[in-house]
Amino acid sequence: MIRLGVVDFDTSHVVEFTKRLLHKDVAEDQFVDGASIVIGCPGESKMSPERIPGYVEILKKYGVKLVDKPGEMIGQVDGMLISSLEGAAHLERARPFLEKGIPCFVDKPFTCSSDDAKKIVALAKANNTQVFSSSSLRYTPELVQFISNLGSNKVHGVVSYGPCSLYEEDPKRNPGLYHYGIHPLEVLYTLMGPGCKRVTNTHQKGVNLVTGTWEDGRVASVRGIRSGKADYGALVFTDKGVISLPLSTKYIYRELLKQVVSFFQNKKSPLDNAVTVEMMGFIEAANKSGLNHGSVETVPV
Repeated sequence: MIRLGVVDFDTSHVVEFTKRLLHKDVAEDQFVDGASIVIGCPGESKMSPERIPGYVEILKKYGVKLVDKPGEMIGQVDGMLISSLEGAAHLERARPFLEKGIPCFVDKPFTCSSDDAKKIVALAKANNTQVFSSSSLRYTPELVQFISNLGSNKVHGVVSYGPCSLYEEDPKRNPGLYHYGIHPLEVLYTLMGPGCKRVTNTHQKGVNLVTGTWEDGRVASVRGIRSGKADYGALVFTDKGVISLPLSTKYIYRELLKQVVSFFQNKKSPLDNAVTVEMMGFIEAANKSGLNHGSVETVPV
C-alpha cells in the first residue's frame, strides 16, 4: 500500500481524493485501491482559507494524521499530493519533497507560468524522482474510449468547451484559464496532442474563446463558459465525420486517482511532462492575448 501525504486543504479535491482512497462516504463504484492518505498538513491559503477548518475536521474523522508543517511528513510517506488551490504556490510546496526524492502529484493548475512549470520538472529530474499533473477531465471514460477507438481516423480540429469561472477576488491569482479553464484545455490537448505554436484569445465577461494554431497547420479552440449552461464536452472534426463528444463528471475523480496510484507505483508519469509544460505556456500566451485585445501570441517553449 502506497502511503500518501497531502498538503494545503483549500480545495475540495483533498476530501474527494481521501474518500475514494480510504473508501469512506462514497459509493463502492468510486473506490480506488493501491494507495492510502495517511498524513496531511492543512497549510495555508490566499484564495480559500475559509475551507480549511471544515476539511480538517473531515480528515480527522477519517483517521488521517495531521501535522503543522509540510516538512514533518518527510519520512512518513512514499508520495505527496500537492493540493494547493493556487497554482503559483505549487513550486515551493513541491520543492522540499522533490529535493528528498519523493514523487509528487501536483493538482491543477500545475503552475501559473511556463517558467515555474519548467522549474518543477527540472527539480524532479535533478533529484531522480518524478512529477505528474493532470486535470480529472483528461481521464473521463467517454474521452478515453473515444481516443482508443480513433485508430487511423485523424483528428483535424477540435472545439472543446467547459466552465471557466474566474477568481474574482484577485485576478492575479490563477489568472484567466489557469483557474477552471484548465479542464477544457486538457480535453483539447488530449484530442489534439501537443504542438501548438500560436494562440489568440477573445475575452468577454461571459466567455473566453481561445484559438490555437498547431505546427502542422491544424486549428483548435477552447470555449471557456461563464454565461449560460456550462457542460463539458468537445466537437471533434475527423476524417470520418464531425463528432459531438459530451463528457460526464461522474467518475472523473476515480479515473484520475487510478492514474495517480499507477504513477506512484510505477514511478513514471502517465503524461509526458513536456505536454503539461506546453499547456501552461498555452494559457500564459492566451492570457496575454486576452489582455491585449486578442493579439496573436506565441506559446513559450
